Amino acid sequence: MAYASVNPATGETIRTFANHTDAEIQSALAAANALYKSSWSKGAIEPRLKVLERLADLIDARAEELAAALVKEMGKRISEARWEVGVTASIARYYATNAATFLAPEKLLTSQGEAWVEYHPIGVIVAVEPWNFPYYQLVRVAAPNIAIGNPVLAKHASIVPQAAVAFEGLVTEAGAPAGAWTNLFASGQQIASLIEDGRVQGVALTGSEKAGSAVASQAGKHLKKSVMELGGADVFVVLDDADLDRAVEIGANARLNVAGQACNAAKRFLVHAKVADRFLEKFTERFAATKVGDPMDETVGMGPLCSRASRDDIAAQVDRAVKAGATLHHGGAVIEGPGAFYQPTILTGITRDNPAYFEEFFGPVAQVYVVRDDDEAVELANDSNFGLSGAVFTADIGRAEALASRMETGSVWINTRSATAPELPFGGVKRSGYGRELSQFGIKEFVNQKMVVVARS
Repeated sequence: MAYASVNPATGETIRTFANHTDAEIQSALAAANALYKSSWSKGAIEPRLKVLERLADLIDARAEELAAALVKEMGKRISEARWEVGVTASIARYYATNAATFLAPEKLLTSQGEAWVEYHPIGVIVAVEPWNFPYYQLVRVAAPNIAIGNPVLAKHASIVPQAAVAFEGLVTEAGAPAGAWTNLFASGQQIASLIEDGRVQGVALTGSEKAGSAVASQAGKHLKKSVMELGGADVFVVLDDADLDRAVEIGANARLNVAGQACNAAKRFLVHAKVADRFLEKFTERFAATKVGDPMDETVGMGPLCSRASRDDIAAQVDRAVKAGATLHHGGAVIEGPGAFYQPTILTGITRDNPAYFEEFFGPVAQVYVVRDDDEAVELANDSNFGLSGAVFTADIGRAEALASRMETGSVWINTRSATAPELPFGGVKRSGYGRELSQFGIKEFVNQKMVVVARS
């Protein structure tokens, strides 16, 4: 596996990196395990929280520099990159402020005597992270585990190595000791060997079903706790009483943000029959008006995909869907040139026997379905291999809440798009994975929940 920064807007190779050797990886594991056995991990939480405070401050101080680097390496628009840098700092600061409370002992009511649960680190964690949010994905693992005292060995995606190096440098500059967070340019086999090692006690992965299946099976084989955040085919339900203009604007942003390359992006638009024609007309106008181009241009509405390979994959996926009977309502073409650009695209008429019905489209492609009532909306929403998140647009909040309770997803957002925040748990069900990151729920995934009882005398 070659680690290389390639500007997806121009096709220019910026820099390449050599993989770490087996010896270097073993040295990193030894340093991480030694740190776990030290007072850094076993002692008071305050020094670890100070690192998170400094990390947040460093990220804020270098926000524009860090954002510009994301644009060049991953291709997201500068406004999207600034948002990512901001939320990355906020997650570090959130755990710096709240982790001590989340990890404080909790008393239990029992007839056995006095009892409580303590939260302790479990050991070295291996993290395998994706390219679409290069800093945010790392801090989701780094911040809670630094607070807990679990050292982390992190394998980032091969197309964002400069982001990986920059993040490691920020953690080190913030005062974390050697081994607390180590970036590895590693192969799949090297990661499999790490997971097998007895010094590793947990595995976190965000990525594709294929990667998740391989890593989760290796973790399960060796009895290691794992958290998997995988793909999504999120629904965006528009009911007959919804504010259509608001639904169109938010829906288009939810599909075209980061060129559609987000696991929790809106992908399947389920629109009530009474408003379907009007919604589709307005939605198409919005897609057609989206300016595609240089992600550093503040007037551009969508940048390139992360690579030409990803662009070609989404183009082939659209072609297969159309050959299987879908209607290409809008777009559906590669934008010629050196960059990885693709037109904002809308597909309609997708039937259940079309492979596209069950696939995740990781690019700027919206599927639009027409539903007759709330029951059909729920049935279609749940007829998916995925279950990450979803959205419901309606003027009747009670109606939306009833739908939300019936949807098989990790989260539901009412009258807004699926998003993220430090205080909100993130994760899904079915093939979207298991476990949670962020919030007070995420920090307890990789802890020893130790119960202590003092017997009644």
